[in-house]
Amino acid sequence: MSDQDPSMSETMIDSDASRIGGVKEWLTKTFEAAGKVVPEFEYTPRSVVHLHSLLTVSKAKDDASRLVAHDFRQKAVEYRSQAARIREILENVGLAQDGLPSNVVSSAQALANVANLLNIRDTELSSYLVAMGDISLRKTDMEEKKGKLQQESKILLDYTRKAIARLTYLKRTLAQLEDDVAPCEVQMENWKTNFAGLWLQKERQYMQQYVNYKV
Repeated sequence: MSDQDPSMSETMIDSDASRIGGVKEWLTKTFEAAGKVVPEFEYTPRSVVHLHSLLTVSKAKDDASRLVAHDFRQKAVEYRSQAARIREILENVGLAQDGLPSNVVSSAQALANVANLLNIRDTELSSYLVAMGDISLRKTDMEEKKGKLQQESKILLDYTRKAIARLTYLKRTLAQLEDDVAPCEVQMENWKTNFAGLWLQKERQYMQQYVNYKV
C-alpha cells in the first residue's frame, strides 16, 4: 500500500484550516450582532462540518434577503416615479387632487382601497370584473366544499347515533343474559338431580326385572 501524497495532505489541511477560519469569523459576526460573545467550545471535525453547513445556509438566506430588499427598493423607486408622472399629468389637465371635490377624492380613494383588497394593479373596470369573478368562483368552490363537509358530518353523526343505539342494545342484552344465568344454573341442577333419581329408579327396576327373569 503506497503512502498518501504529501501535497494532497497539505491541501486537505489548508482546506480544513480555511473552513475553521470561516466558521470562527461567521460566529464572531453573528454573536457580535446580537451583542454577545462567542462561547468557548472545541472545534472538532464534526462540529466544524455542522457549523459550516449552517454558515452556508445562513449566507444563502442573507444573499436572498439582499436580492429581495434590492428588488423592493427598485420597485419603490419605480412606483414613486410613476406616481410623480401621473400626478404631473393630472395637474396638467386640471385634475390635481387638491383641486378635486371631496366626494371625487373619496370615491377615488375607495376605488384604490378596493383595488388593493382585490390585489389588482389598476382601476380598470375589466380588472375589477375579473377579480370579482375570481372571488365568485372561490366562493362557489368554498360553498361546495362546505356542503360536502356538512353532508359527511351528517352521515358520520347518523353512524354515531346508530352505533350508540347498537351498543346500548348489546349492553342491555348482556345484562339480561347475566340475570338469566343464575336461574338457568338452578334449573340445570334440578334437572341433573331429577335425572339422577330417575336413572337410579330405572336401574333398580331393570335389575328387579332381570332377577325375576332368571328365576
